[in-house]
Amino acid sequence: MIDHVTPRALGQPAPLSQRSTARRKPVSRLAIALVSTLVWLAPVAQAFTRDTPPPAAVATSAATISIVPLSQLPPEGQEVHRRIHDGGPFLYSKDGTVFGNRERLLPRKVRGFYREYTVPTPGLRHRGARRIVCGGEIVHKPETCFYTQDHYQSFQKIDPRR
Repeated sequence: MIDHVTPRALGQPAPLSQRSTARRKPVSRLAIALVSTLVWLAPVAQAFTRDTPPPAAVATSAATISIVPLSQLPPEGQEVHRRIHDGGPFLYSKDGTVFGNRERLLPRKVRGFYREYTVPTPGLRHRGARRIVCGGEIVHKPETCFYTQDHYQSFQKIDPRR
């Protein structure tokens, strides 16, 4: 049988008289902010000092965009492509607005070169993820068009001849 049980054995803090009198040095807010900033900036600095681009940029460069025949797009995509070349009408107010290419997955062009159009997804009440992005000097006569089914995560170049 146990004669004496200490408060620590029960998971309780020790009485004040038994606690260590050594004081911890307070950590300044400035030190915490500095460490947090360095942790946050380390990957950014590393990306700028590399000789080669990060793997994600290599895998998604414009040179690796696959080609999809127009005939293999979903029927809704084929219809939107036709409407683009006819100058409309379009189903959504955002159709025909400038696509900024912020993801930089398409070939780099001046702002305003690319325009985006919604490819409706049957069964959805919102715009969904499917888009056609076209680029060119004349909006209804684009030089090139791309299809994305995953909201700009990847693109396929549309071949209108096939």
